[in-house]
Amino acid sequence: MKTPSAFFKFPSSSPRRRGSRVAKGSALPPWIPAFAGMTGVCGKLGALTFLAATPAAAQDYRARLPQDEVIYFVLPDRFANGDPSNDRGGLTGDRGTTGFDPADARYYHGGDLKGLTSKLPYLQKLGITAFWVAPIFVNKPVQGGPGQQSAGYHGYWITDFTHVDPHFGTDADFAALVAAAHAKGMKVYMDIVVNHTADVIQYRECGACAYRGRADYPYQRRGGVNGAPINPGFAGDDVGTAANFARLTDPSYAYTPFVPEGEKAIKHPAWLNDPIYYHNRGDSTFAGESSLMGDFVGLDDLMTEHPRVLAGMIQIYGSWIDRFRIDGFRIDTARHVNPEFWAAFVPPMLERAHAKGIPNFHIFGEVADPAAQAAHTITAKLPSVLDFAFRQALLDSVAGTRGTDVFEKLFDGDVLYAQGADTAAILPTFSGNHDNGRFAFFVRKAFPQASEAEVLQRVLLSNALLLTLRGVPTIYAGDEQGFAGGSNDVDAREDQFGSKVAQYNARKLVGSDATTATPRFDEANPLFREIAALARLRTATPALTRGRQLLRAREDKPGLLAFSRFDPVTGGEVLLAFNTSTEPLTRQVQVEVKSVNFRSLAGRCAPRASAPGSLTITLPPLGYAVCAAETSK
Repeated sequence: MKTPSAFFKFPSSSPRRRGSRVAKGSALPPWIPAFAGMTGVCGKLGALTFLAATPAAAQDYRARLPQDEVIYFVLPDRFANGDPSNDRGGLTGDRGTTGFDPADARYYHGGDLKGLTSKLPYLQKLGITAFWVAPIFVNKPVQGGPGQQSAGYHGYWITDFTHVDPHFGTDADFAALVAAAHAKGMKVYMDIVVNHTADVIQYRECGACAYRGRADYPYQRRGGVNGAPINPGFAGDDVGTAANFARLTDPSYAYTPFVPEGEKAIKHPAWLNDPIYYHNRGDSTFAGESSLMGDFVGLDDLMTEHPRVLAGMIQIYGSWIDRFRIDGFRIDTARHVNPEFWAAFVPPMLERAHAKGIPNFHIFGEVADPAAQAAHTITAKLPSVLDFAFRQALLDSVAGTRGTDVFEKLFDGDVLYAQGADTAAILPTFSGNHDNGRFAFFVRKAFPQASEAEVLQRVLLSNALLLTLRGVPTIYAGDEQGFAGGSNDVDAREDQFGSKVAQYNARKLVGSDATTATPRFDEANPLFREIAALARLRTATPALTRGRQLLRAREDKPGLLAFSRFDPVTGGEVLLAFNTSTEPLTRQVQVEVKSVNFRSLAGRCAPRASAPGSLTITLPPLGYAVCAAETSK
């Protein structure tokens, strides 16, 4: 076997083996010996990884804590098509009516819940223990003005909050999916929306209307401070009593809202059709007051301060827990809802789940601002939030040129969460997503001259960080197949079941010569193999799921990053070492004095400490190692 330094080269071009799926430069590097000759699970991850597939699936999945999971995020429309008969959602006509056009990235492509159910064995092989599914509620099939039309394939334009969108299947299909997942020991997290509905309400004064704030357009005057008196006695939206909101009867304080004749009863439950339950102040600028009360790019912004809205949403989402026994919620656009709403909404959801025998119901909100995410676990009392700050650290270091000290700053901030490290432990961490683009895209953008071999190694390194550090690792569907979609939502939502979208099929995948024109469920892809092995290592190693994390080494330039994680019961140490530079390195890293002998769980580790409290770490460029200590007696 070649030495790590001899293996890792950055050629100006990456040669290909004719007819092969995997590029020559895409073989898994020798500092990950566990992957050699893998046919599912094998190699030096040995008994640890092989057994890991069993505990996660065979044990009572309800007893697992949120941090025990490896999450897979999937948009049903883009994953697998199990029933072509529902591609048009039961509608007839062209794409402007049905929303279906598999050749256009902005429309439905045909993926559905039956397709997702059929791929559960694939997810198990990947080491996934839970999956988060994008909203499946009934959506407005198509919306937007002339030339701006697109479809609700993503699930965020909801009209009926109580049933599954026919494009994805039926309520029974969702029940079957959840049952099949639970039978395999996998959890199901639903993506929910409270902030807004589909764009139904219109304004008499304009189309795309600018935001009008409360100071210039108060609730007790029609159309501005000089308008006719309305809503007498209404004390404002910060007095959240039913008696106060009973005095809010006229919604025409900023604009004159109306519902088009053909859509007066389009929303379900029926109370959602009344404009009085919406802010009706025009489009958000995503700053200041408008961030909470403005329409999200025209979508009808619910007045979540209203007690009727709160009660209605508790009833809606409690019903999904009751009917389907799902295991958690990801909350869309959580920061655009007033914090008081979440503080009142979350406890009933947890109580509902507990009553149904779901003790570890995981709720995490989308707060797409690294600087604000911790605050929402305090002000809004959200149990957890998506860790955008972790993603930023990955982008800055592995897909950038900043030092590894960005992780020191990141984890020093864990004390800011509501329960400190305990909250940080259950933050879903990720490297890319359906809104902001995939990690591989940013690697190529930051290093345009990099060979495909280097791009692959950087993506492999990002996965190693994601799957071993604190938090709940979340894989975006397609990342394991080398998808490299761009920095906007449409560009990063590639089809996995064989695409007809030209822009998707023209994009080069990472670690493969294939394209998205053919189904991408290749278990031989080097990224699939790495994620599968590390996911199983994680679920088999309590130090990596529930263990305390301690920074051991970082640098103010690309280079070494090291952490120790500790078994919560035995105190056994697992050392994690990463090299973000393109040069090999050898360093002494501090370990516990009692940690004397080490074995390699991934990569290569020195078998013994160099001296009490010090271990020699040698890493190739963009390499990593996971070293488990055998404590001296």
